[in-house]
Amino acid sequence: MSPAALVAGAVAGAGLFFLIFALIPRKVRLSKRLAAFDAQRGADLLPRYADSISGSAMDRRLGGALAAFCAEQGWEFPSLRATLALADKSLESFLATKVLLGVFGFLLGPLLQGVASAAGLHLPFALPVWLGLLLGAMFFLLPDLEVKQKAEQRRKDFRHAVGAFLDLVSMNLAGGRGVPEALMSASEMGGGWSMSRIRDALANARITGQTPWQALGGLADEVKVDELRDLAASLGLVADDGAKVRESLTARAASLRRRELTDAAGQAGERSQSMLVAQMLLVLGFLLFLVYPVIPALTGV
Repeated sequence: MSPAALVAGAVAGAGLFFLIFALIPRKVRLSKRLAAFDAQRGADLLPRYADSISGSAMDRRLGGALAAFCAEQGWEFPSLRATLALADKSLESFLATKVLLGVFGFLLGPLLQGVASAAGLHLPFALPVWLGLLLGAMFFLLPDLEVKQKAEQRRKDFRHAVGAFLDLVSMNLAGGRGVPEALMSASEMGGGWSMSRIRDALANARITGQTPWQALGGLADEVKVDELRDLAASLGLVADDGAKVRESLTARAASLRRRELTDAAGQAGERSQSMLVAQMLLVLGFLLFLVYPVIPALTGV
């Protein structure tokens, strides 16, 4: 039996197996049903920072079906949900994008086979199948890279906002305000996404009866920003002494600015090295272009 027939049979058998598996009714445990109900209820009641209203209707239906299936299986993805919330993207849209891109990448293999056949090139049957699987896997992972990069950029912006927030809180404390009033007033002075999250966390703390530093600590755990977690810890330790709070915040703001300057200098150095390498490659290519006509005369070819 030829390898092409073996690959075709394996792909057809796998597709038939997954189709039958999807059609078989499954018994869902009560805990999974409750988890799915809580997830749907939370999506309806809580404010969302994600783009659930964007995208086509097919994306929303497919993403909703995939999210419901994950909830029924008990797959909560807490770390992924936190990263998606930080990147302003919903779980439904993320899952739909992954599946659609994976299918699109897999279909590129047969498409390239058709283009090659139209051009008169006869490729083995297994080549477009393996190429489609490889492209499908690569396209399937692209949304993860995009979300991680966007979330990391958001964390970087959040750290910068925390530095400005520390300065504002310190100035409000110097004006004679208490720690809770200084925190709320400082959050109302700034704009942008980061300050909005801090302001919402402090406002929710008033409603739920939490202390402001507890709310900031919860927000730090959500956005994974260590500087905000350190701020919440220091406020919890010296919240009763306004002078110590002001000194601590001033020192933390200065340390955070020095760290940002160090990171910026490091990034500038990396970019300078990249530009140097690019210039060297351009010079090498130009030298090869100049020497190439002389090479046949020197080698006698």
